[in-house]
Amino acid sequence: MNYSTLFETIKGYVENDFPSTTWTDTAETGTVTFTSTEQINTFIRQAEQRIYNSVQLPVFRKNVTGNCTTGNKYLNVPSDWKATFSLSVIDPVTNAQTYLLNKDVEFIRSCYPDPDVTGTPEYYAIFNEVTFILGPTPDADYNSELHYFYYPQSIVDAANGQSWLGNNFDQVLLYGSLLEAYVFMKGEADVIASYQKRYDEGMTLLLQLSGGKNRQDMYRTLQARYPVR
Repeated sequence: MNYSTLFETIKGYVENDFPSTTWTDTAETGTVTFTSTEQINTFIRQAEQRIYNSVQLPVFRKNVTGNCTTGNKYLNVPSDWKATFSLSVIDPVTNAQTYLLNKDVEFIRSCYPDPDVTGTPEYYAIFNEVTFILGPTPDADYNSELHYFYYPQSIVDAANGQSWLGNNFDQVLLYGSLLEAYVFMKGEADVIASYQKRYDEGMTLLLQLSGGKNRQDMYRTLQARYPVR
């Protein structure tokens, strides 16, 4: 399901074109208009974010390399970083890769109170939304490798109007968007319950993929079995 189909399907299911609304915002310079397209795009984005934070799939993972510089205990994180899967440093001489342990900032401050004391980093902590702090302070220029969780490009913004969810699990994306739209409309409870049921059914299949099939193979783990009635 591409963006255009999703957009029109949402309007068709809830029988609402979501006409533009206009209001005066004292914090703005004048009137503010919330168009029909902006409303529906908001429903889609909210559904995507709910799905992204409910499952872990390879498409939601990204890998980047960076540099830890001598005497600098801070390491910048990518602008689209949301959470860390792993962080490692690579020795510039031996190419040995060392995975750092995640700690609190207070732990690193306590263990390495003097930032001038350097060594191979062993720990990292989230210092703020754009920076990690390392402990100890790097004693050389190390390459770093960060595996992290991020939000993929929304189907709303994709130039070709497609996304992984739209191509592979459109049921989840559609009913997640319908839930957001119908709650916005203050719709009937029984219809919301019906949408929720279809959304949950799709999420069950998606969770089986992310939490089961993606985390095992047939070499050491038997194929998943389900009861037959």
